[in-house]
Amino acid sequence: MIRRIFGLVDAFLVALLATMLLATLLPARGAFVPVVAGAADAGIVLLFFLHGAKLSRQAIIDGARNWKLHLMVLAATFVLFPLLGLVGSALPFLDKDFAAGLLFLTLLPSTVQSSIAFTAIARGNVAAAVCAASFSNLAGIFLTPALVALLMGGATGGFSWASVETIVLQLLLPFIVGHVLRPWIGGFVARNKAWLGKVDRGSILLVVYAAFGAAVVEGLWQRVAPSSLLVLALVCLALLGAVLGATWALGRALGLSREDAVVLLFCGSKKSLASGVPMAGVLFPAASVGIVLLPVMVFHQLQLIACALIAPRLAGEEPQ
Repeated sequence: MIRRIFGLVDAFLVALLATMLLATLLPARGAFVPVVAGAADAGIVLLFFLHGAKLSRQAIIDGARNWKLHLMVLAATFVLFPLLGLVGSALPFLDKDFAAGLLFLTLLPSTVQSSIAFTAIARGNVAAAVCAASFSNLAGIFLTPALVALLMGGATGGFSWASVETIVLQLLLPFIVGHVLRPWIGGFVARNKAWLGKVDRGSILLVVYAAFGAAVVEGLWQRVAPSSLLVLALVCLALLGAVLGATWALGRALGLSREDAVVLLFCGSKKSLASGVPMAGVLFPAASVGIVLLPVMVFHQLQLIACALIAPRLAGEEPQ
């Protein structure tokens, strides 16, 4: 199980790095810019359509029963994280271009697939993890743009009715349509989970290519020093450690069962790259999306590696 998770981490990390390298060497220019941008927008719509189709209505109903746990996960995701993000983004030694990306990272919903996988490895409450992660992503469609508008209005160029329309058309509407159609397409989605997962990742890579290509054209790598990337990685590591410690301590202090405390640990400490990439493409100017996403990608890899080490220890196993 651990080997398989690390294999996925490595494979997707390699794909992300290869996409960034391609965008650095061959960014879209001239007539290709609107073509790539249009394809990236289509990828965002497809991503959220599939998110909606995957969300079980029964999971929503069942999840409402464990409201205390789900409120704690939402509080960790959309209250604790943003507070730490405000502190981290104000650090004087953090590159100002990364500061906005770090704050944006803390406003994202939790992951779904990896949160459930690590909960299962750690022998936690898997059913509750499915509900908690699903609720987080559903809430993120509304809360992340609202928090970005509240805390990052300047970085997004202000929150206009045009941005609201874009969020509704590219994020919310596809999600609702996918969920409404679930009774008819849910079986197809479940049977074809493997290749639809590749479609998910391919859409993310397409948006990353478009974002980094636009940023490279605007001089991204002339603005970013290797030392700044190292500082960013250390700040992300400190942020991850703080949230992991806080969620575990909170779950135990409030009397959650061990199984539910594991859910809070893994669902409350992660941030979704799958949601972050398309949301950044919608919420930020094209030229700034690439640099905003760098902290998200760094944190994504760190969280997977850290949780892959923690989960088997909680289960009383050593990583294999």
